[in-house]
Amino acid sequence: MVHRQGGAGRIAGQEGAGPEPARTAAGRPSAPPRRRDAPLDERFVAHLRETGLIQPGQTVVVAASGGADSTVLLHLLVRLREPWGLRLVAAHFDHAMRPSSVADADWVAGLCRAWEVPLERDRAQDVPRNEEEARAARYRFLLEIADRHGADRVATAHHADDQAETVLFRIARGTGLRGLAGIPARRGPFVRPLLPFWRREILDYARRAGIGYRLDPTNLSVEPARNRLRHEILPRLEEIAPGAARAIVRLAEHARDAEEAWDSVLDRLEPELVLESREDCIALARPVLLSYHPQLRVRMLRRLLRRLGSQPDRAGTRAAIEFITCGASGSHLRVAGGVRLEREFDRILLRRAPRESPPDRTLIISGPGQGMGDVTLGDGRYRVRWTVGEGADEPGTVAFRLSDLRFPLHLRAWRPGDRIRLPYGTKKLKKLFAERRVGRAERARIPVLADSEGRILWVAGIARASLPEAEPGRPHLRIAVTNAGAEPDAGWWGGVAREGRSGGRLR
Repeated sequence: MVHRQGGAGRIAGQEGAGPEPARTAAGRPSAPPRRRDAPLDERFVAHLRETGLIQPGQTVVVAASGGADSTVLLHLLVRLREPWGLRLVAAHFDHAMRPSSVADADWVAGLCRAWEVPLERDRAQDVPRNEEEARAARYRFLLEIADRHGADRVATAHHADDQAETVLFRIARGTGLRGLAGIPARRGPFVRPLLPFWRREILDYARRAGIGYRLDPTNLSVEPARNRLRHEILPRLEEIAPGAARAIVRLAEHARDAEEAWDSVLDRLEPELVLESREDCIALARPVLLSYHPQLRVRMLRRLLRRLGSQPDRAGTRAAIEFITCGASGSHLRVAGGVRLEREFDRILLRRAPRESPPDRTLIISGPGQGMGDVTLGDGRYRVRWTVGEGADEPGTVAFRLSDLRFPLHLRAWRPGDRIRLPYGTKKLKKLFAERRVGRAERARIPVLADSEGRILWVAGIARASLPEAEPGRPHLRIAVTNAGAEPDAGWWGGVAREGRSGGRLR
């Protein structure tokens, strides 16, 4: 169905768009004061100037469904296209969920031809089973179009009524302060420049400008929960408490302000808490986290878990906090999103589910001589070089007298029961690792040198067996290990250097 299609091709920018916006010395439009009684187009421009959601000279992908909201948004931006130097691209995704969707797509194509806006369109190959799947497919499409055109922004037509419905729906289902903040004005490349404006204002603008649009009959159904809120609950709330929708939107603004305040606190505290941060693992100082107020612990933990793709519910968050507080060193807990929490002494590791590691590849040094080879232990890859020479140990190498060695030598991972002889007696590697505060996951990456009799001669970066030192003038075997891919001048240990705080940790 088409509403006022006859006016679809008129561009208000050609009739009464008004003078070009005033500009500052830098060439950016200056922001005149906003008046509540001013026309929608004037308040829209003022809103963009104040927020910077869309700025002059940018490339903007506009999500165009053909409905009133997205059509008005496209019209408003078309009016700014020339004075602001905008490059606009419309994007229409047909979900194929109803028979009239093809006609909607064709109508949008005609509109874009009339307004001289390039259009990108696509149709779902597999019909989405619900609104969540439809939304995910639509947003993937919009991101693809933005990437194809090098767009700065992707504009969608969410407005104040959408905000009120979203917040009310989240309240009904149960939410925290972050959920009460509702739809953000900007998230990544996505912007919602109509968010401060109400649907009745948008429809009134369409009527005054003679803009046609399509009507989606599914929006009139009360079957979807969101539609029942729109057609039944919110109107009833307005009868009971006039201005209820505006109050809900103000609540979202207050929650958003509070979230920004929380974020500023977390930004300042994070450097003292996070010991190490990688794409797949974040290491935390447990005593620091436990020193925070309980609510601050929860906030910080959820923030860092989100960074790894995990969003645990309330029960999952409570379990994670209890584990951090009471879990023993060496234990672990799995949370939502395939993330694992591990305690290693005074460190808490948030570790994303690892990709399958390649099998270990050990190395055999069959006898005295010179050679080179590679070792893979866990997710660590090392380059090993050995040679026979004379002289004592040098920094960055380990050396043994040939007369003390029983070939072949094996460079491998540690095994339960391995012991090394130290000046004060033998010690299990498990206990040595614990004393040096080397976590379980790290231990699997540490090269261990053993001889044919099973004696442990060297634990790389940790300890050398108590054997006589190589002496000048006597033949010895010198061994060097570097991270595969380390810079040539990075030294024998390259990026695998010991770190004093963990007593021999491998990186």
